[in-house]
Amino acid sequence: MTAWLAIIAPAWIAGSILALLSAPLGCLVLWRRMAFFADALAHGTLLGVALAVWWQLPMGIGIALVSVMVVLGLVLIDDERLPVDAVLAVVSVSLLCLGLLALTQLTDQQANVLGFLFGNLLDLDWADLPLLAGSVLAGLGLLIYIWPAQIKLATHEALARIQGINPTRQRLFFMGVLAGFCAIALQAVGSLLISGLLVLPALTARLWSASPKQMVIIALIIAQLGVTLGVWGSIWLDIQTGLSIVLILAALFFTALIFSKLIKIKL
Repeated sequence: MTAWLAIIAPAWIAGSILALLSAPLGCLVLWRRMAFFADALAHGTLLGVALAVWWQLPMGIGIALVSVMVVLGLVLIDDERLPVDAVLAVVSVSLLCLGLLALTQLTDQQANVLGFLFGNLLDLDWADLPLLAGSVLAGLGLLIYIWPAQIKLATHEALARIQGINPTRQRLFFMGVLAGFCAIALQAVGSLLISGLLVLPALTARLWSASPKQMVIIALIIAQLGVTLGVWGSIWLDIQTGLSIVLILAALFFTALIFSKLIKIKL
């Protein structure tokens, strides 16, 4: 048991640290109705990794470049005749295909494609934790700074404008935090599953919360539970850690949904 814990502990701690940012950010994603945008950014990380490897740049710079490209691209293709969710779905799948194509054809990362798609927390060691913790703390700091304005925009944008809040600037701040999260979550759950780690704890918490504060607290608990069970489950089932974590979170969501419906029926 001690030997297993020595191997799993860095991954477990890293996942728990990541959940501190994913839970409140996921709640904000739901409140701002930006789940599709988060999915597009998450899939864009794959293309960002490919560009970073191809140009021999740090991975974070490649992901940041793609994130800027996604935002500018959405502004350019904005058309009132096209549903926003449909456009984001097209952008998301296009980025995923481009990322896979670039990784497999332009770089020597073919062997690591599964890791980029589904993540592998077990590859992390103790030396990786300080950088991860610093990145999460920076993300939390910015999130706390923009939190009041983001809540006002999510609840009543017109009133927020009257109070002097700039929606465009706040949207850019939010996108920056979201892009940063995608970059640091890539190794944990992979490009395909980042949106699951963001949305599932918040979605589950929404079923049992009566206030925004309560929703964030419940989401934090669910995210931590999903990471813990997911990391140990990946060992027992011999599957990718990201896959295991998101499957656990999905199971918790559907269990909570069924129980909430049964309680309503009884009442």
